[in-house]
Amino acid sequence: MPEPTGTAPTHPGDRLKELRLASGLTQERLAEQAGLSIGVVKKLERGGTARLDTYHALARALHVRTSVLFDPGGPHSTTRGDDDNIDLMPLRQAIAPPVTYTGRLTPTVGVEPDLKRLRSTAAEVATAYHRDNYGHVATFLPSLVHAAHAAVTHFDNGPEHADAIGIRSDVLQMAGRYLTQVRAYDLAQTALRDAIGDATRIGDMNSVAAAVYQQGWLLMRQGRLDEAEQVSVTTADAVEPRISQATRHSLGAWGKLLVHGSAAAARNNRPQEAREILRLGRTAGTALGGRQAVAESSWGRFDWRTVAFQGIENQLVAEKPDRVLRLSQRVPASPDRKGRLFMRRHLLDVAQAHAMLRQPDEATDILWALQDETPEWLRHQRMAADTFHDVLEKSRRRRLTSKQRDLAAFFGTQ
Repeated sequence: MPEPTGTAPTHPGDRLKELRLASGLTQERLAEQAGLSIGVVKKLERGGTARLDTYHALARALHVRTSVLFDPGGPHSTTRGDDDNIDLMPLRQAIAPPVTYTGRLTPTVGVEPDLKRLRSTAAEVATAYHRDNYGHVATFLPSLVHAAHAAVTHFDNGPEHADAIGIRSDVLQMAGRYLTQVRAYDLAQTALRDAIGDATRIGDMNSVAAAVYQQGWLLMRQGRLDEAEQVSVTTADAVEPRISQATRHSLGAWGKLLVHGSAAAARNNRPQEAREILRLGRTAGTALGGRQAVAESSWGRFDWRTVAFQGIENQLVAEKPDRVLRLSQRVPASPDRKGRLFMRRHLLDVAQAHAMLRQPDEATDILWALQDETPEWLRHQRMAADTFHDVLEKSRRRRLTSKQRDLAAFFGTQ
């Protein structure tokens, strides 16, 4: 369908209305085709906001990419507080310091940096992140970034210089991942941009892949789906390993990029492209056999289940919850905590599928178990809160169960 021309709307609701009218649809008809209530369509066209999956459903009904609905509005369109600026001040000073004609302002270091100790400290902070100890990460990450900058400045040539740049890239990737988790997107973009630049300078393509993977996650969080798919697939093409000689790490980095590219394409109403990209990702998972690739400070873990989980998630994006549940039964449950943590994002998809099928008890059980085992991670998952809201809306009980009361208190919906 040719897209309308003229002055671009400044809000997704304006764009939605323009596309609806160009398609000759009433609000009622669009809502019906998207599987939404007419109230949702009216709210959006009046300037309201919605979850990304709602925009995806509307884009699918209009036969356009999801990204078509988004156009930048001015920052004046909503009132913003300064709380995040204050809370993130130490990280802002470390990642985006002021500059003068001589360059960035950095703290003066009186002793020679110890690269071995710096790498060890970075690994410790990465472990804390993966254990959901975000308080520890927030406390030590600013000084770690400062130390990495100081090391690069101190070792200005020789092999130590490349080592220092590599460590700084890893540290900035970790910062970008944490900042994306807490939704400080602009600062995360700065950290990841610099991480990619550092990795490129020393020719470490595995590190480039890891940083671009984090950037893809950030872009999807922002609804920048075209860009998320493009950077993921382009970089995957650049780092594609020769399977017969590939290391576990290179297979993991390549596979993770492809998984993100598939996720972005699925959310952008490009299901065929999502399947084709994921088919390549399946090659990486198969090449690993039963093994797992691990990169704690960047893309985490990858094996054949990662690809399976993404395929299931793509079915959820396509609003096929029955298929989500059927496919999820093929993935064996993990007996240990580490394995369950690896599956937790997938379990949110399963919970949402149950909610979509009006099975509130099953969805509640999954959310309650996640809240019990990994509360700090769950607290930052907007999808979890949205799913629980759906559970409450679709539950036929007048009174909440004990688990639902616990979750209501956890998500602040009481």
